Formats: sequence, C-alpha cells, structure tokens
Amino acid sequence: MDPDTFFRPMAQMLKAMMSLGMSLLLFAIPANAARDTNSYDGNIYPIYAGNGSLVPPPNTLSESLNKKRPIVIVYYLDDSAASKAFAPVVSGLSLVWGSEIDLLPFTTDDLQGKGKDDPREPSYYWHGNIPQVVVLDKTGQVVFDQEGLVSIDSINAAITTATGISEPPFSITIKTFNEYSSEPSKDGYADPR
Repeated sequence: MDPDTFFRPMAQMLKAMMSLGMSLLLFAIPANAARDTNSYDGNIYPIYAGNGSLVPPPNTLSESLNKKRPIVIVYYLDDSAASKAFAPVVSGLSLVWGSEIDLLPFTTDDLQGKGKDDPREPSYYWHGNIPQVVVLDKTGQVVFDQEGLVSIDSINAAITTATGISEPPFSITIKTFNEYSSEPSKDGYADPR
C-alpha cells in the first residue's frame, strides 16, 4: 500500500477539524469587564483606575514602619464591585500625596486566616470587610480606620493629620471614560502628573 494513499485522507480530515475548531472560536463569547459586578476581571488598578503601578506595593508594612513613614493601607479584592469603584480614589491618593506617604494596597486574599497579633503585619488592621482604609502616622499610630467607599476628602484630612503637611491646593475628581474605566485628575493644577 502506498503511504500517500493512507496519509492523504487523514491529513485532509485533520485540516477540516482544525478549520471547524478555528471557526468555533470566532463565535466564542468575548470576556467583558464590569465595574458593578463581583467578577474577576484582572488587577483592578490598571483596569478601573488607570494606575497599574499601585500593585504590588513598593515595600512592606514592616519596612514602612521601620522608616517611620506615614502609611495608607487599603484593603481590597480584585473581584469586588466595591473595590473596583474605590480603585480610582486609591489612585487619586497617589496623585495627591506622591512620595509623602507610603501607599500600600493589599488584597485580602493573602490575609485570610492570618493572625492579628503583630502590628507589623497587614492582617493586624484588617476587620474582614472591603474596601477598608487605615492611615498610620510616622509612629505607627492609627489616625484613621474606615470601611466602605470612603471619600477622598476624609482620607486626605487623615493624611494631613498623619504627615503634618497641608492638603495640596487642588482637588481630585474621578473622570469616567466608559462603563468600566475611570481615572483621577487634578482640578486647578496645571502640571502633568
């Protein structure tokens, strides 16, 4: 028997199956990100706040405490509608305060089941709800601890207390570009970020 006679029909059948498989992929349902659902869409900071540089945090809580830095801890989950809605506020804090604070967003997935006995660990301050914002002064004392969609103004006031630095003379607004993408912007401030 000639090998071409045997393999040619198999090759044609394989091509037909691959063509059918590729055609079915064209009809697959596309993935959609949605700010108002508890679905996992990926890391929320680049998607919903336009700032992927927030995670992972540049240093640990312990390192920030050792350096005696004012700290803003934000507890979130990537698959939480409330955390998605709050992400632009966190990005706004970075925009307003820059290097004056250590901004430490922590996903609570990593904190599940960890002890609450060491103030140098993020699990110590977490109440079990998201989002949650905790502001620590240079000595590590809690000056602000709120759960939910906290206003940027109340967080800024706590950071002013923690740092001793006046709030900047501009305000932050959250601009929404479409159904899932927002970004903070400085009002009354001409310099680019």
